Amino acid sequence: MSDKARDMRITLRVWRQAGPGAPGRFETYQAERVSPDMSFLEMIDVVNEDLIGRGQEPIAFDHDCREGICGMCSMVIDGVPHGPHRGTTTCQLHMRSFADGDTVTVEPFRARGFPVVRDLAVDRSALDRIIQAGGFIGVATGNAPDANAMPVPKEASDRAMDAAQCIGCGACVAACPNASAMLFTAAKVTHLGLLPQGQPERYRRVLGMVTQMDLEGFGGCTNFGECQEACPKEIGVWTIARLNADYLKGTVTARDDARAGGEAG
Repeated sequence: MSDKARDMRITLRVWRQAGPGAPGRFETYQAERVSPDMSFLEMIDVVNEDLIGRGQEPIAFDHDCREGICGMCSMVIDGVPHGPHRGTTTCQLHMRSFADGDTVTVEPFRARGFPVVRDLAVDRSALDRIIQAGGFIGVATGNAPDANAMPVPKEASDRAMDAAQCIGCGACVAACPNASAMLFTAAKVTHLGLLPQGQPERYRRVLGMVTQMDLEGFGGCTNFGECQEACPKEIGVWTIARLNADYLKGTVTARDDARAGGEAG
């Protein structure tokens, strides 16, 4: 079978929006010459080449590494963040996941904390501000310590690495009916809270990050679990349980410290 015979034809319904305050609407495009081996983003590249060739505005979307690492390819495909496969970012989704003649609806992540910049591109800088609110990590600098100078239990190191896989794509927010950023925040809190290096600022960190998360307008977590289903790194809601425990202890510690300070004054 020739390559040409294997090409697919896909109908795309794409959300187009000129800017944050502009009205948006779905527009329909025909994606021709689509190879099953193309990634979803490569397919959009082909559509954009055709649009540019006809003197029309190309579809704006975020992308960078196209290797499932940067977290920028944030779009909802047929109602699912990143598309139909678990553990997959949009750039890792291949067109063989669809059938010739399919109609595919593509739209940006929908959340108050993710305002649309243009078309399929959203502003996810709120997640950066949540991380910044966590502050710094207090560690000794200088020569590299011996490998066994700071032992970490294997279970703790494994779980810390699982949480540290978060790429900050925001799929958890887009999947949550409340548009909560709890899984993202929990992953960032957890991977530091499980390691010795993260202990000095552990409780101050969780209070700062949760406060910032609320200020950014994300919704609260009500344990739907959609976040872990949409996460391309398959981070589980067990991290949220750890965040809640640290937040509770941090709240009590902060209250006790404030009371002690008032009594000392």
